[in-house]
Order: sequence, then C-alpha cells, then structure tokens
Amino acid sequence: MAGQSDSHLSLFSPEEVEFMAEDELVEIVPNLRMDSLNFICGDYGPFYPQIATQVPLWLAVALKKRGKCTIRPPQWMSIENLTRVLEGERDSHAFQPLPFHYVEISRLLFDHAREDIPDIYMVRSLIEDIRDVRFHKVETNLEKFTASTVTWKNMSAMEVNIIRAFSGRALQAFYKHENEHMMPDTDRTQDRQPQILNAPKRNLKPR
Repeated sequence: MAGQSDSHLSLFSPEEVEFMAEDELVEIVPNLRMDSLNFICGDYGPFYPQIATQVPLWLAVALKKRGKCTIRPPQWMSIENLTRVLEGERDSHAFQPLPFHYVEISRLLFDHAREDIPDIYMVRSLIEDIRDVRFHKVETNLEKFTASTVTWKNMSAMEVNIIRAFSGRALQAFYKHENEHMMPDTDRTQDRQPQILNAPKRNLKPR
C-alpha cells in the first residue's frame, strides 16, 4: 500500500481511500432469508426479509449487485441535512461536521444503489456543491498556512489526502527554519574562545 515507506509525507490513491471507506457500516433491507455470513473482520446476519440490519459498505454493495437487498441511504444524505450543511459551509470559514468518508460513501452509493436514493439528482448536486466549497476552503487555508495555525477540524479523508504531502513538508521547512535561528554560530563561538592551547608554559619558582 502506498505510504508504507514514509507515512508522514506520502499520499494514498483515490482507490485506496475508497477501499478504506468500504468498511463503514450502512443499513440494508434484505429481501430473502439468509444465514449468518462469517468473515475475518466479523460475523453479519442472520438476515430476514424486510428487517433492516447493518453491514459494511463493501458487503452491502456485494449483496445489492446480487439483488439480495436494498441499501438505505444514511441520514446525513437527506436533502434537508445536506442543504443545512451547504449553507453552513458557505457562511463559515470552518468545516461543517460530515462523515470522514462522505465523498467515497456517496460515490459508491451513486454507482451501485442509485435507485435506492430518493431525489438522487438533488442529493448528488448538493454533495458536489459541498465538496467544491470545502475544497476552496482547503486551497484558501493552504495559502495562509503557517506552523502556528494548524487547527483544521472536520476535514474528510479525501481533503486530508490532498493536503497531507504539502502540510508535512511545510512543517518540516518551518521546523528547519526555526532551528537555524536557535543553533549557535560555531565560527563566532570559536573566535570568542581564549586561545590557550598554543600559549607557552609558565615555569613556577619553588618557594
């Protein structure tokens, strides 16, 4: 996986970020009875028709592709909530609270469960607007970046991934610059030291 050699400065690819997002839990409604499914990551089920249950997103997509369930969009994807978030993003310099993987979750649901999302075109438009406003904030914050103002909260995985390399290198540059002022000038220090190494020895007379 990318980033193992230097996790502080490297970037994850969009595919890797999406892969991590697939572990997020979502709610499904099975349309058939099925025994429990046992995986290394955990056990899910048993499943009963029309009884909602939570499973990882990757499992929900797999069952959806096989026609065995519908996927319930998370509450944060409602038009009312997204409209409120978009207004908050536009009216404030701060990032509004959203799931860490909101970009990846919404993309996967748009790709694999579009018929399960009411008013999908409006939902997609709102999420794209939110993402654009937040990315503009990221660019603005990078222009004002200093070592003493790293206080960004509520950023998503994709947004963190965008600024990760830049902020890591910038902090290293700030640290190096500040340390140069703190380090003593070795040449001047040596000049100020008394030159006693080559001084002639003084013979003391016995009393």
